[in-house]
Amino acid sequence: MKTIDGRQYATRTELSARAGYKGDATLRALWAERESNGHPPARRIDRALYWDVEVWERWFTEYRRKRNGVDYSGSPDEELPPAGQAKVLGIDLSAISHYRNNPPPGWPGPAREEQLEGGRVREFRTRRQLWEYADSGPRAGAAGRTPAKGPDPRVALAVEALAAAPGRKAGEIAAALAEQYGGGLSTWKRAVTEARRQG
Repeated sequence: MKTIDGRQYATRTELSARAGYKGDATLRALWAERESNGHPPARRIDRALYWDVEVWERWFTEYRRKRNGVDYSGSPDEELPPAGQAKVLGIDLSAISHYRNNPPPGWPGPAREEQLEGGRVREFRTRRQLWEYADSGPRAGAAGRTPAKGPDPRVALAVEALAAAPGRKAGEIAAALAEQYGGGLSTWKRAVTEARRQG
């Protein structure tokens, strides 16, 4: 990181780490498609590219929000039961149930709990908590979301990954995508195969 005129600038590797990615393939692909996705401009310092951290993070949050299947409508303070939480995040209700005993990184604690008959407890979370979780980085359970209408977003991600690392084997790319975005390896292998067919 460098500070220039009072503003922080970061390299692609530093931005990848801040965004929660293990490598920088996704950000390389986003930079390559900057004319279509509105990626902020870079500043060359010595031999490296740097981006204004505040500008880049604001853009990246909006970019990810457009693609993550999350519903950002409604009152941020509304407390939702598990079915409502699943709907906001665009994932299957079973994922929310699973999170109770095995929460993914960053999963928020309940805003309140309600005792049910038989000793069970229903956990409520606010929309704001769910939005913050969704915006914090790649999410667990995303593979369980209801399929979107139109082109498969996994294929688009596979196209980006193939473009960013043309020499990598299909299996390696599928494994990296599964690790980064969640979901089964076989699902990502199909997406990579389809991306290659389209290419």
